[in-house]
Amino acid sequence: MDWLRKLPGYQRSAPGLEWRILRIMPTVFVAGIVLPALMAFAGRYFITAKTAEALAREIQKLDYMMLGLGLYIWSLSILVTMGCVIVWMMKGPTYVADCYDVSHSDKPKV
Repeated sequence: MDWLRKLPGYQRSAPGLEWRILRIMPTVFVAGIVLPALMAFAGRYFITAKTAEALAREIQKLDYMMLGLGLYIWSLSILVTMGCVIVWMMKGPTYVADCYDVSHSDKPKV
């Protein structure tokens, strides 16, 4: 069963910025995971404190900040990817569903 048919005479739009953004999104997604993890790992060697408790508190604070940064980059990359996919779909071919006869088509009601 053919649910949607392509509308005859449609003009497909040229690909634009959305394709360039979609191509770099996997890199952004991976970098959003790897870079905060590397910063949290490197922080264990560069953070200094007077006591062990203060050191543990500072490391834990850095871990939470890097976790928040990673989740923020993740959510932004997903949001931008969804926006690009929506634009890509809108630039695609036009589809039409089955038409339905309106009972008052010859004398429209206002």
